[in-house]
Amino acid sequence: MLSNASVTTMLPVKDMARARAFYETCLGLQPGGLQPDGKFVYRVGGSTLALFPKAEGTKADHTAISFQVSDIAAEIQELKRAGVVFEDYDFPGLKTVNHVCVLGAEKAAWFKDTEGNYLCIHENLAAT
Repeated sequence: MLSNASVTTMLPVKDMARARAFYETCLGLQPGGLQPDGKFVYRVGGSTLALFPKAEGTKADHTAISFQVSDIAAEIQELKRAGVVFEDYDFPGLKTVNHVCVLGAEKAAWFKDTEGNYLCIHENLAAT
C-alpha cells in the first residue's frame, strides 16, 4: 500500500535558526524552503527531512534519522571538520572504535544535532 510513497522524516526543533545553521553548515544539506505551516524542509537523496518548531522540544533516546554513506571513515572526518561531535559508547554489545560500531551488516556512528536529536551515519558492509 505505501511501498511507493515518498517518506518525510519529521524532527522537532526548539530553535529553528540554530537547527538550520547546523543542518546547512555542519551537515551540508541544501535548503528546500520554509513551508506555510512553519516546517523547514530539505531534500536528502530521495527523501525529505522536515524541521518543525516545537517550543518545548522533544528528543528521542534512539536514532531519529540515519544517513547512508559509502565511506564512513571519510564522512566522519569531513563532518568533524565541519564541527560535528561524535558520540562514543562502551556498552555490552555496543562499543565504538574511532566513533564507529560494527552492527551486523553495517558500520554506524552517532552524533547529536543542536536540539539533542540522535543522528547516525551508516555504511553497509559488503556481503561475503
